[in-house]
Formats: sequence, C-alpha cells, structure tokens
Amino acid sequence: MYKQTLPIILASKSPRRQELMKSMNLDFKVVLKEVDESYPKDLLPAEIAVYIAEKKAAAFADDSHENIVITADTIVAYNNEILGKPEDVTHATEMLTKLSGTNHQVYTGVSIAYGDKMHSFYDVTEVFFNPLTAEQIDFYIANFNPFDKAGAYGIQDWIGLVAVDKIIGSYTNVMGLPTEKLYKALSGF
Repeated sequence: MYKQTLPIILASKSPRRQELMKSMNLDFKVVLKEVDESYPKDLLPAEIAVYIAEKKAAAFADDSHENIVITADTIVAYNNEILGKPEDVTHATEMLTKLSGTNHQVYTGVSIAYGDKMHSFYDVTEVFFNPLTAEQIDFYIANFNPFDKAGAYGIQDWIGLVAVDKIIGSYTNVMGLPTEKLYKALSGF
C-alpha cells in the first residue's frame, strides 16, 4: 500500500485529474506552469504523450527537490491521426463525426519526478463509439465543454454514457490519468 510521505504537486489544471487524485486519497496541491506542448512529428502516439508529460515535469525541476511532481498528457489517436483539443465548434464537430461508429485509442503519458529522479510511463485504452447523429453531436457540444478535452469528449460526460459501446483498458486512463498504473508507480517510487 502506498503511504504518502512527501508533498505532491499535481501539475495539471484538469478537473478530472484532480478528482481522480482526490479519489486516490492523495494529498496534493495544484501548481501550473506554461509549457510548450509541441513535439517532434516522427513520434508515435504513446511517445508523444510521454514526451509532453516529461516536458511538463522538466518545467518543475526546481520544485521537485521538496515535492513529488506528477504531470500527465492525454491524446486521442484515430487511424494514426492525433486528435488534440478542438479549437472551436466546427473542429469539435469534425472530431466527433470521425469517432462516430468507430474505435480509437486514448494514450496518457505520466511523469513522476522527485529530485533528479524521473519515472515516466503511459497507458492506452481502446474506445469503441456507437454511431452518433448530427443532432447528438450538436447537443453534446452545446451542453458540455468539449474544448478542454482531447478528441473533443469526456468519457465521464453525457457522450460517454450514450456513445461509448465498450472500452478495452483503463477507464480512468480515458479520463486523463491511469490511476491503477499511477498508484503502482508511486508505490515503487
């Protein structure tokens, strides 16, 4: 069992990650820093998620001497295309239309840093969507906030309740933080 002995910084503004950390009974504070999330174009989706998580952790090098710093990055991959956060309603509609009636992968890269040590890992979940009508997509975009979510959706939202047929892998990974792997990594860190 993981027993927290050091303060934890969660370097994420994601309310879903914060909720998951609270559910894990971890005591943490949220600290944010601006980080350039660009990445080399020749990376695979899992490598991109870890690369960005590590860039975020590197921004906290000074903070990691007294705190464990946890960073994460989630991306959605559909037919080898990376679907990030939508820029506007049209972009969100395009993304959800692509995902409708198909399957895609959700990758989350996580970095845990303390002092000069960093441990990074990723998780992947296969998500299968039922077909969505244009009316359902419009309803979701108008009533929920798809603009801060990779792939323009949150599995914990309405769309997850009606569109997700099944998943293979971690549910919390699709929310943005693979808690099962994080807990194991913290226990071994």
